[in-house]
Amino acid sequence: MTTPVSASPTDAELHRSGDDGFRPGLVSRLGAEAFGTLFLVIAGLGVPLFTLPQSNPLPASLAGGLAVTAAMLAFAYISGGHFNPAITLGNLVAGKIRIAHAAAYIGAQLVGAAAGALTLFGILRTVPNIPDTRAAFDTVTAGFGEHSVIQTPMAGVLLAEVLGAALLVAVFLGTTARRNVHAAAAPFAVGLAFAVLLQFGQAIGNAPFNPARATASALFSNSWSLEQLWLFWVAPLVGAAIAGLVFRGFSDSSAAAAAAAARPAGDDEDTAADALDAGDERNGGLDDSGFGDGATPGAIPGEAGPASAGDRTAGTRDEARDFFDGPHNK
Repeated sequence: MTTPVSASPTDAELHRSGDDGFRPGLVSRLGAEAFGTLFLVIAGLGVPLFTLPQSNPLPASLAGGLAVTAAMLAFAYISGGHFNPAITLGNLVAGKIRIAHAAAYIGAQLVGAAAGALTLFGILRTVPNIPDTRAAFDTVTAGFGEHSVIQTPMAGVLLAEVLGAALLVAVFLGTTARRNVHAAAAPFAVGLAFAVLLQFGQAIGNAPFNPARATASALFSNSWSLEQLWLFWVAPLVGAAIAGLVFRGFSDSSAAAAAAAARPAGDDEDTAADALDAGDERNGGLDDSGFGDGATPGAIPGEAGPASAGDRTAGTRDEARDFFDGPHNK
């Protein structure tokens, strides 16, 4: 006689399915975005600002990546863990957040980044060995041409920012997707990707791949930084839009494939229409937080439920597994 196994869901399963009823309000989400961005700026700018070469400190790029990981682990369940206007735009293009709330996210990120830079500026003003605080900020501010460590021209820095932002947003969207079984590792994947990209962009021109961070450092640097700031908004936003469009295309293709697999024979002519309807439901049922129904950061709502394409596809996979695990494998 076997002992019946309890079917009651665990706390983790409740959180993952969104059944715990936790729905943070917009103010809470904006506060999380502001505080997370403040942390990123404190770590990303503060570590190189207060680095002594002879002390063999933690590399600034690794510090920035670890800050992203920590901030996502702490706040992603509230706001989705963007902390970057480029990532917010990528989520907007991918259909995961509403336009008005995306704009509010970016505003909160700018407030948090400016507060973080202001704090660092105040600390620098108290150091007697640093007579020119703005000149100190120049060393960590994004720039091109003569303000780049290796004198990279504008075109080179622009291409690097577009590429880096596209890769960063692609990693974020891919790892936070609801159907990704490794979504719990998203903070580590995004943090490591950000650390690698910061190392790549450091010599090119202190490329931050984050317009909020670029703005924060430019506000407290000399006037040249504000003149070049436009590039560090345009380039990463272009890269983010590209990544968002590509991810949206992948999502539409997946929905079409799932619908085609679930359709009975003879109904092929309706498959395209059903896939389009599924895409409309996915993009229309947005959770304002930008991470779906509370399952994972970045998850697309509308993919759960007894009649969803994902469940039908799972049933198809189970049938295939039963076939391959048939009598000849027993």
